[in-house]
Amino acid sequence: YDVKWLLPAPVLPKVNVTADDDPFLGDASAKVTIIEFSDFECPYCSRAAEAVHQVADKYKGKVKVVFRDFPLGFHKAAKSAALAAQCANEQGKFWQFHDQVFKNQGTPGGLEEKALKTYARVAGMDGQKFDGCLASEKFKAEVEKDMADGEAAGVEGTPSFFINGRPHTGAPTVEGLS
Repeated sequence: YDVKWLLPAPVLPKVNVTADDDPFLGDASAKVTIIEFSDFECPYCSRAAEAVHQVADKYKGKVKVVFRDFPLGFHKAAKSAALAAQCANEQGKFWQFHDQVFKNQGTPGGLEEKALKTYARVAGMDGQKFDGCLASEKFKAEVEKDMADGEAAGVEGTPSFFINGRPHTGAPTVEGLS
């Protein structure tokens, strides 16, 4: 059948969601900001991670991609992985750690504390400092703030993206995010 779409695509309303002080890829003053709420145990987030890197590279200087934590309650290891990622961020190694976690997410024991400590060392962090940070749960309030901000913005699952405040409803692919 020859079907024609005559209505304009709906423009989703802007949502008040901020980058906070979370790690980002790209230019801090870019005109386009993509905020991702993600969970280190979520297999869909793992698949989206590569697309996020590709979008940041494709639109270098034009886009800022922000990572915010949203560990889902039914993912047992997600919150500890989020805390570990914040410890990595403290040492300036967030994205290296992020990539290690998502790369190894599906392996047996891939999100256990021992594995998280290994990823920190692979990423070039000070192991003792990382271990102490992780044990102290120093960034628990930061992770909880990200979760509260996500809930306030309407996040119900991961990954969830907001592009300049507008929810992105398509697939988290390079094409979809573009």
